[in-house]
Amino acid sequence: MSYKRLIPCIFIAEGKAVKWFDDKSVLSEDVIGLSKIYSENGADELLVFDLSQDDDEHEENINLMRKMNRVIRIPMIAGGNVKRLEDIKKILYAGAKRAIVNFSKPESAHMVEEAARRFGREKIAVSLNDFDGLFKHQRIVKEYCSGLVFMNLLDLNSVMDVTDIPSIIVTDTKEESELFRILKNSGIKGVSGKYMSRPDMDFTAFKERCEEEGIHMTSFESMMEFSQLKTNEQGLIPVIVQHYKTQQVLMMAYMNEDAFYRTMKTGKMTYYSRSRQSLWVKGETSGHYQYVRSLTVDCDYDTLLAKVEQIGAACHTGNPTCFFQHLAGTDSEEKNPFRVFEIVYNTILDRKANPREGSYTNYLFDKGIDKILKKIGEEATEIVIAGKNPNPEEIKYEMADFLYHAMVLMAERGVSWEDIVQELAER
Repeated sequence: MSYKRLIPCIFIAEGKAVKWFDDKSVLSEDVIGLSKIYSENGADELLVFDLSQDDDEHEENINLMRKMNRVIRIPMIAGGNVKRLEDIKKILYAGAKRAIVNFSKPESAHMVEEAARRFGREKIAVSLNDFDGLFKHQRIVKEYCSGLVFMNLLDLNSVMDVTDIPSIIVTDTKEESELFRILKNSGIKGVSGKYMSRPDMDFTAFKERCEEEGIHMTSFESMMEFSQLKTNEQGLIPVIVQHYKTQQVLMMAYMNEDAFYRTMKTGKMTYYSRSRQSLWVKGETSGHYQYVRSLTVDCDYDTLLAKVEQIGAACHTGNPTCFFQHLAGTDSEEKNPFRVFEIVYNTILDRKANPREGSYTNYLFDKGIDKILKKIGEEATEIVIAGKNPNPEEIKYEMADFLYHAMVLMAERGVSWEDIVQELAER
């Protein structure tokens, strides 16, 4: 079964979201806020096009992409003003799942091949206005590209004849019947454009209309049907919920069949309330949503494990986790390395946002980037000196000092631990 995706697009010009690549009237002053709205309202991916006029604006727009990627929970595909390999690198480092290369430019074919060799084929997509470039460079597209973005392409029936690479259509049509026609084409993975990019777009409602048209829409595709899971006599299966980054267990709840498939469709954890005997979306009243990162079933098929991105507190008491009442043994949570890094980093961010008199962290921020860099250099030298000492205790102390100052630099320059971990994972 082929599942389709709804993909809004943001055209960035002069730091604002504009309506179209040839219509610079402003759609939204807040590019980052708009991307968050799309993500929270059921979009499956986000297309971003940089319409910058010079290198300085290009850098500013890439920085906006980086900030957008931090607030969305869906993959970002980005391109625009890509003139050299370094541009592709910057877009990918900003968090894009794929970088888009415009195939209408003569130098693009060679750039696609070189970029795929350096960053991997799965990181590269190409945009086209027609089939000419695709016909001319079929081998390059097939071997070095993992996604196609067609701009206002009308000849949909030719997509499958030319390539089996997943394709996205960016269209200016606002007619639902035309969007249904596009999505029903077997060669199309998803649709984007003016209709999908409305700030008030309700993606979940549109997906339901697509389903009525026989178009299968989903945020996630389950490898199993719910009927294959083992439920209790009420038709329920327990779900253990865990934070995808810290691995902290947050809560336990139940799903029935409707809750399971609604979770798959929306990407938001949906449960069945045994007391109210109805479905409930976690965070629907509090805003503390749980966005699905992965779902796993245990060896007996009778318990689900959900790894989620938790917004706010998981527990109705305001505690981060429902499991906060200690009964026995020792709690090693505070020794979780990633958790410790996150706590220290978030404390540094809090000092930056809410300065405290006498705070050394605020002293560094007040002195500025040169002072922060000077301290990092000093601490790096201390590590080298400690490394020559046979006592490993000195290395421990100096490494801790260095990491603290490195986190101050990260906060100053807007780099998070998630950015660092993602970069290491991709390497």
